[in-house]
Amino acid sequence: MAAIVPPNPIVLVFQRYLYSTYHSRLKHGTAYALNIAHVPNGINGTDMRIATWNVNSVRQRLDHLLAWLQERSPDIVCLQEIKCVDEAFPREPIEALGYNVVTHGQKTFNGVALLSKYRFDETTPRLGGDPEDLHARFLEGVVSYPNGSLRIACLYLPNGNPPETEKYPYKIKWMERLLEYSKERMKGERPLVLAGDFNVIPANGDVYNPAAWAGDALFLPKTRERYRALLNLGLTDAIRAVSDQPGQYTFWDYQAGAWPKNNGIRIDHLLLSPQASDRLLDAGIDRHVRGWEKASDHVPVWIDLDLN
Repeated sequence: MAAIVPPNPIVLVFQRYLYSTYHSRLKHGTAYALNIAHVPNGINGTDMRIATWNVNSVRQRLDHLLAWLQERSPDIVCLQEIKCVDEAFPREPIEALGYNVVTHGQKTFNGVALLSKYRFDETTPRLGGDPEDLHARFLEGVVSYPNGSLRIACLYLPNGNPPETEKYPYKIKWMERLLEYSKERMKGERPLVLAGDFNVIPANGDVYNPAAWAGDALFLPKTRERYRALLNLGLTDAIRAVSDQPGQYTFWDYQAGAWPKNNGIRIDHLLLSPQASDRLLDAGIDRHVRGWEKASDHVPVWIDLDLN
């Protein structure tokens, strides 16, 4: 169970100091790893903030990640496309902000990570159903809080393009494996959160120009049907639970001026089991992060859950 203690002003000041001096320490070759107790948002076990973000290389986007962690203060974060092996993940500055870190890395491509202010009771680095699939796209964790526990799966689903190649059947098979995983996990009473880059545009309102994406693997009818199959299990799309407005985008390509034109798509999702969706307080998209210099092409998506 996560240790929840009153905030220590000295610790909080020291954490801010570590964050501000991290880069100067790196220049002098100084590494550090501290195990500082951090206070989750739910000091009295009343709420939990969970976020997902495809950072598109954690080492290139480390400044952005650290700044956003302090700005949004999530309790649990799912990262995708960390694009590094486990040993190369920049753990120290993240741990200095009070996070436990678990990674499932891969050189150059893919890679996922879980950050949590709560200690992990257990973690699982692979999705079942295909022992020969070695791509680092899945990482599951269980955390406990004063009133119970929660299971979260960090996901980076295959892109599937070009759809006429073997990449699309791999995408669909991966989604079917995720469907079986979800069916099994939802048999229990523990709240379940699926969070990550699904590489799925669920509906016309989730893309700036549906016709332009008609032949893309992210928007093909079979892709959307597999996504709906997840929802039909009883999972809730958190963003759509709080807003039915179109234009709730999470990704803008680097090409063709997509960001200034707001030519975006929504492909990063948090899906909640009934036990989790019953606790949903709010959900949002931090689109302003896309405007930061040398930003990821994705932005963070988050939810707040009531833990009572």
